[in-house]
Amino acid sequence: MTQASDTAGGDGVRPSLAELIALRAAVQGRRAARHGRHGASGHALSPMRGRGMEYAESREYVAGDDARHIDWRLTARTGRAHTKLYQAERERLTLLVADTPPTLYFGTRVRFKSVQAARAGAVAAWAAVRDGDRIAALRGSRREPPVTPAGGPRGALRALDALVRWYGARPDDDDGLDTALEHAARLLRPGSRLVVLADAQSVPSIPARRWTGLAQHHEVIVLLMTDPLEMAPPDALLPFRGGAARIELDLARPAQRRQWSAQFAEPVARALAALPSRGVRVQALSTDAASDAWLPLLGQPRPLVA
Repeated sequence: MTQASDTAGGDGVRPSLAELIALRAAVQGRRAARHGRHGASGHALSPMRGRGMEYAESREYVAGDDARHIDWRLTARTGRAHTKLYQAERERLTLLVADTPPTLYFGTRVRFKSVQAARAGAVAAWAAVRDGDRIAALRGSRREPPVTPAGGPRGALRALDALVRWYGARPDDDDGLDTALEHAARLLRPGSRLVVLADAQSVPSIPARRWTGLAQHHEVIVLLMTDPLEMAPPDALLPFRGGAARIELDLARPAQRRQWSAQFAEPVARALAALPSRGVRVQALSTDAASDAWLPLLGQPRPLVA
């Protein structure tokens, strides 16, 4: 991860297909750790039975699992039901969910948050190619269909083309992250990888049970796009322009700083604290950070559900 390579190839306001393609180099040479169905692996693991099937791991029991595969030793040791998984290789789906609210099309350092979202999504797509996954993408729209799953560079390029469109200009039919996750739940199959590119202000509208339900059956990663000005504004008078109007905020005043923090920093902190308890891996990704800075999440075990 080098900041020089991370900044090459774009103007920071709109993502370009060339810069998203170039991010393949950030993934090449990185070996994916194999941690089973809820970690990084080249193929999903299925709870299949039969001769010649190799035991892979155990995880917490979820409704629909075969009761004959309960890991009684681990269940007795932890007090929580666990089931055994056996190695059965099949193509996994990596699904990119693009959040497209107005607040994402903004940035003060290196690039817009929307551009960082597109770049992080490109890194996820190239990681999926490396891991042998099929790739799909969607956003919160009731009019635009998802990018259908496809494997290899062809699948990645279709997803990248969609990211360029969605994050190059704000879509006028954004129906919100909750709608996007509804669509995702219908497209996903057990063992899929879900990468959500989001603004933290979109997260409070998502019911906690939705995150828990997704994480029970899939590897779920949420990347929260942030900007340095939002997270740590100066103690100064800041001018803003909205259309023809000019607005000044005196962030040296405690009341103004509290309002600013409630709008920007606190949603990030709440999401970082709450989502792991739902089995979701989450990381804040600043606009001035390397777009592949979140890749170590792929090697981490799934957080324990509270």
